[in-house]
Amino acid sequence: MKLFPMLSATDFERSLAFYATYLGGRQTYRFPADGEPMFVTLQFAAGSELGIGRIVAGATALHGQALRPASGHRIELCVYVDDVDATAARLEAAGAPIVLAPTDTPWGERVAYVADPDGNLVMLTREASA
Repeated sequence: MKLFPMLSATDFERSLAFYATYLGGRQTYRFPADGEPMFVTLQFAAGSELGIGRIVAGATALHGQALRPASGHRIELCVYVDDVDATAARLEAAGAPIVLAPTDTPWGERVAYVADPDGNLVMLTREASA
């Protein structure tokens, strides 16, 4: 079994930049292969993958359920990074809202929370220094 999270993005280009440019995802799949993509798969370190699909106004999803408006806290992604502070600062400079500034946790990790372009929460984390 393999878990493969997929996000629906109202601003596809900003979401793609958030996860690829600022969090290091490498595009491994694109549909359609030519022209404006409707869906991409990004691969991260250690083989983690994330799918991002473009929301098109008036289009119906395959499953028939509305993609937007979403309300409330629906998903949280955890991304392990080498430097939580530097990554959070880079994302903030690019316009990402910082939900929780970098902080050490009682369980031994350093974490920060940012919001992606669609408001999904992303926890940036690394193991705290011993």
